[in-house]
Amino acid sequence: MKILIQNGRVIDPASGFDQKGDVALAAGRIVGVGRVPSGFAPARVIDATGCLVIPGLVDLAARLREPGYEHEGMLESEIAAAVAGGVTSLVCPPDTDPVLDEPGLVEMLKFRAEKLHQSRLFPLGALTRGLAGEVLTEMAALTDSGCVGFGQADVGLASNQVLQRALQYAATFGYAVWLRPQDASLGKGVAASGALATRLGLAGIPVAAETIALHSIFELMRGTEARVHLCRISSAAGIALVRRAKAEGLAVSCDISINSLHLTENDIGFFDSRARLSPPLRQQRDRDALAEALRDGTVDALVSDHNPVDEDAKTLPFAEAESGATGLELLLSLALKWSQDGKVPLARALAVVTSEPARVLGSALGTLAASVGQLVEGGVGDLCIVDETARWTVAPATLRSQGKYTPFGGYELPGTVRWTLVGGQVAFERD
Repeated sequence: MKILIQNGRVIDPASGFDQKGDVALAAGRIVGVGRVPSGFAPARVIDATGCLVIPGLVDLAARLREPGYEHEGMLESEIAAAVAGGVTSLVCPPDTDPVLDEPGLVEMLKFRAEKLHQSRLFPLGALTRGLAGEVLTEMAALTDSGCVGFGQADVGLASNQVLQRALQYAATFGYAVWLRPQDASLGKGVAASGALATRLGLAGIPVAAETIALHSIFELMRGTEARVHLCRISSAAGIALVRRAKAEGLAVSCDISINSLHLTENDIGFFDSRARLSPPLRQQRDRDALAEALRDGTVDALVSDHNPVDEDAKTLPFAEAESGATGLELLLSLALKWSQDGKVPLARALAVVTSEPARVLGSALGTLAASVGQLVEGGVGDLCIVDETARWTVAPATLRSQGKYTPFGGYELPGTVRWTLVGGQVAFERD
């Protein structure tokens, strides 16, 4: 189907293209950016007057809760939430039930996602069998089945010897290892260590839980030359270590969550379980350091850290509540809010949710590597049309995700997604 998007402000952060113009799509591909090819006869015209036309968002951290946790989220509901938020590509961690440690499970998940004809799904495979931290998975077979990397989700590795072997194996075959830096013995609390956690009587997670893990990871990277993506850095001290590792030339990238970018431990309020998150919300100085690192490129990507939780697991005392919050439908608006509040160039704010996370995935995207997260002629027709000037109030009950719990409930946010296109077809259209 040929589609013509007219009169929008077309922004491609990867190339720096930013001007009012048209985008033409045919046979699932972009055939014109800023112009219409000669003789192009569209079957549908979309008027994007007053809107931004941008690449579809790429989210590096989105739990879809299936298989195993269908009471908290279904593939259908969470991918519908993704396209409603302009997310056309997403990475899901391997901590499903059963764990994504067998090729057949990965193939089944990808097949089901493809049948929905909405967001593209890129699974992470388990680094160890059952995430037990003992025996490495068959990474080659999992890669052939569609995995873009390997990780432990939020399950820490107690053995550095196992991590060393995993990095050696991954480096040999060019696989990326995705690690959440948190020391297993220090990361058992429910809130960030500090005066607030002490006052509330909550078990704390010290910054050292992150920095000790980072020191170990970087030391093992030096010996193995592996490529590592660090998931959801949460502290100023952690950012400083990542900055030094990048300056040293280690093959490392990292992301932060929308929660850590906008919130602090004070948002826990009076034991508000909506703010029970992992990593925990930290102090103002940490939030400021994360924002600056995202601006200057030390942090590569902003992620939704989408993790839908049901009512039974969330409406409990803070320390007993399950960690997690819905975020897919908030990612773009919170990136725009960061741009506006922090006077960050719009191109940078869009890059950290489009081209930069796509760059993190790199060659793991296969034939899509040259076009996901970009608006490029010949590339896949994954894009989002957003009314930047519109504002909306986060009403959890109206979110498409099955998970209705978010610490941003009641926030007024900028940017409303009007259309989302995946593979040149309209996957979402706001009434």
